[in-house]
Amino acid sequence: MKERNRTFKIALGGVCLALTLVFMALGSFVPGVELTLFLIASVFTAVMVIETGAGGACLFYAAASLLGFFVIPGKAGLIPYIFCFGFYPILKYFIESLKNRPLQLAAKTVFFAALLTVGLLFFKGLLASSVNFPDAPVAVLIIAGTAMMLLYDAALTYLIGFYMRRFRNLP
Repeated sequence: MKERNRTFKIALGGVCLALTLVFMALGSFVPGVELTLFLIASVFTAVMVIETGAGGACLFYAAASLLGFFVIPGKAGLIPYIFCFGFYPILKYFIESLKNRPLQLAAKTVFFAALLTVGLLFFKGLLASSVNFPDAPVAVLIIAGTAMMLLYDAALTYLIGFYMRRFRNLP
């Protein structure tokens, strides 16, 4: 039984890895829906957290990021996955292990604001060729981006719940 469970986890990891690479590739060159495709790619990391724990999900994230460099033609398109969407489900797992909901929300908000601040201040020049930034003050972009990332978190929570109900048969 133990060997069967291990085989299932390895096979699931391979399927999730292939699907992640497909959605990362689509997200790197399909204009207009990049963030949606990266959201879908991040669901597979969440599945690995559920099925293998944080350790297996970290290994999965590392494999997806590394293989992305070899498989995905537009390397700039990997930046959102590597720096946010790929590891966020793992971070979400740890943040949501805190029992205090306001503390969870505060931790997520601080994380997203810090991530966007670093991205806008340090990576804007790197991304200038592939991303059109609105002509607004950085503070406004950070606040709006944090709100969008909290929506991403809610969508990811919904998709995790769907997975749990549909494939794990949990209420």
